[in-house]
Amino acid sequence: MNYNFIVIEGNIGAGKTTLSKKIAAEYNAKIILEQFADNPFLPKFYNDPERYSFPLEMSFLADRYNQLKKDLAERDLFKSFTIADYYFMKSLIFAQSTLKEDEYKLYSKIFHIIYNQLPKPGLYVYLHQNVEKLLVNIKNRGRDYEQSITAEYLLGIQKGYFDFFRLQKDIRILVIDTTNMNFVKNPTDYNKIKKVILEKQYNKGVSRIIL
Repeated sequence: MNYNFIVIEGNIGAGKTTLSKKIAAEYNAKIILEQFADNPFLPKFYNDPERYSFPLEMSFLADRYNQLKKDLAERDLFKSFTIADYYFMKSLIFAQSTLKEDEYKLYSKIFHIIYNQLPKPGLYVYLHQNVEKLLVNIKNRGRDYEQSITAEYLLGIQKGYFDFFRLQKDIRILVIDTTNMNFVKNPTDYNKIKKVILEKQYNKGVSRIIL
């Protein structure tokens, strides 16, 4: 294993949680999953984004920080490595797409005060899919509060991730285009992705792979 802490990220509906679970189960890894389902502001946000965007993002910021600080500090000697289905920077990326300019400035100040207190991942993996496939995935998994998500919103999130990647020099970032793959149902596709993540060493900066 080349990395002690791996993050699997992606846009909404990209399959980051599913892939994280599959890898953790196969390799006896400690898994950290985002607890978004317990956020009371999430359904309200999708129904009324303008009103609930700031409390939603502040709530996620607090929850993500507390979870990562606790779970990354508690090492499990019986696990081979740690894998998470989100990274703390996700908070800033989503906030940039949802908050008004003055709200985002305040949010960004708070974010950067606490960001450097958390460990950085050894490898940051981003699962890229085109927006059309993301919308199909979102529809198929059937969460009621997600059905109003638009292509425009997903494109904004995607842009936020790519802008973030361009600024990173000290993190190993692996962007994998999985648009033409189905690693949930196709074992061959899963094995390809798994090998790319776990069996190769990457330099700091951004590496891009199309499978």
